[in-house]
Amino acid sequence: MIEALIHGFLLAGGLILPLGAQNVFIFNQGANQPNFIKALPSIVTAALCDTLLVIFAVLGISAAVLTFTWLKMILLGVGIVFLLYMGWTTWNSHSSGDSASSPPILGVRKQVLFALSLSLLNPHAIMDTVIVIGMNSLQYAGANLISFTAAVITVSWLWFLGLSAAGNLMKKVDESGVWMRRLNKASAVIIWGIAIYMIVQLTS
Repeated sequence: MIEALIHGFLLAGGLILPLGAQNVFIFNQGANQPNFIKALPSIVTAALCDTLLVIFAVLGISAAVLTFTWLKMILLGVGIVFLLYMGWTTWNSHSSGDSASSPPILGVRKQVLFALSLSLLNPHAIMDTVIVIGMNSLQYAGANLISFTAAVITVSWLWFLGLSAAGNLMKKVDESGVWMRRLNKASAVIIWGIAIYMIVQLTS
């Protein structure tokens, strides 16, 4: 059981650490919201999506669903449009050049919708995560499988909470807002880069 726990923690950590649109969004919400509590809708939504994907992966459901080519194409198309819009929105945060200006603060509904979209509209991210976790889970059964699954899910929740908290801390340190403006520009480039990658996959 201990081995399964350690395996789950290490695997989840390796999969969730790379900087992607979902991580960028959670960090930015921690930085842009008035306080940490206000960013909870995006944190909880992203973590719940990951929880469901992990459970589906362990049960083998996601791999079966993603065998439908038409479904992957729809996900890619919608995901590309959304990421392009998200990148534009992020790029224009603090666009006035006034250090006292504030980025648009997303309400609960928009946070939930954006977090859902970033978590579920990138089929390649889903496949990378779901298939790897699903394949690794095949070696476990019973209590060991539960331990492995719980470890992966725990890492996801802790990561999103910590990421948002780090964003909130950065906002307090960066009183002038200079670094936040630079971060928003870098975040937009990352999001657009992911969109371009998806376009290449869609047209290849």
